[in-house]
Amino acid sequence: MKESQVIKNTAHPITKARLIKDLNKLNLKNEIVLTHISLSSIGWISGGAITLIQALLESVSNKGTIVMPTQSGDNSDPADWENPPVPIAWLQTLYETMPAYDVLSTPTRNMGKTAELFRTYPGVYRSNHPMVSFAAIGDDANAVIKNHALTPMFGHQTPLDVLYQKRAKIVFIGTDYDTCTALHYAEYLAKTCEKKKHSCARLNNGQREWVSFTDYDYTADDFQAIGLAYEKTKAVETITIGQAKSKCIDFRDLIDFGTDWLLKNRQTHK
Repeated sequence: MKESQVIKNTAHPITKARLIKDLNKLNLKNEIVLTHISLSSIGWISGGAITLIQALLESVSNKGTIVMPTQSGDNSDPADWENPPVPIAWLQTLYETMPAYDVLSTPTRNMGKTAELFRTYPGVYRSNHPMVSFAAIGDDANAVIKNHALTPMFGHQTPLDVLYQKRAKIVFIGTDYDTCTALHYAEYLAKTCEKKKHSCARLNNGQREWVSFTDYDYTADDFQAIGLAYEKTKAVETITIGQAKSKCIDFRDLIDFGTDWLLKNRQTHK
C-alpha cells in the first residue's frame, strides 16, 4: 500500500506509546516472540518500522526475545523462479555469479520493511541458512539462531525447533496464518511434502560455492485452512495493534495441531 493511502486511512499518527500500550495487552513480558507483520495495516506510525521494533522490544522487556524470518528467497535455483522467471540461457551465468549468502549484507526478499530493517538493528543475530534465515534479539537470541542446518531447513537443528522447545509465542500483526513460517516445522514433522532438489550460493571457509541439497518442497497453500481449523478448537486472543487486527498464538500448540491436521488432510509422501 502506498504511504499516501496509509496516511489517508489513519485518523491520528500511531506513536510508540500507543503501540506499547496495545502490545502490552498480549502479556509478552519475558517471552520469546516470533512476529509476522504487515506494517501498513497498523496505520501511519510516527517513525515507521524503527518505532515498531522499539515498541516490540519494550513489550518483551530485556529478558524477552523478538524473532523474525529474514529469508532471502532470491538465493535459490533460478530455474525455479516464477516471479519473475528468467531466460534459460541465463541460468549457467547465475549459477556461477550469484553472490553467496552473508549474514550481515544479504537482504531479505518479500519479507516486508520491518524484517529488512530488523536484520540490521544493533544487537540482532541472524542464522546462517543461505535461503531461510531467522533473526533475533534479546535474552535468548543466540540460542534461537546459533544452529540452522542446511537441510531440513525447517526441521531439527533450526530456529523453529528451538522456538518449539522453548514454547515461544507467535504474534501476527495485520497478518494471518498464510504467513506463518512456523507451520513449515509442522510440515517437517508430518512428512507430508514431496522432496526436491534445492540449490543456492553460500560461503564455505570463506569461499563462495554453489551447493545443492535435497529437502522438502514446502508449501503454505493450506496454512490458512490449518489456522481456521485451529481457532475452532482453541480460544485465540485477538486485539488491535494500532489499526491492525492482531493475534497471539502458543507456538507449540499450533505446531502440534498443525502436524495432526496435515496427517489427516494432506496426502503423505515419505
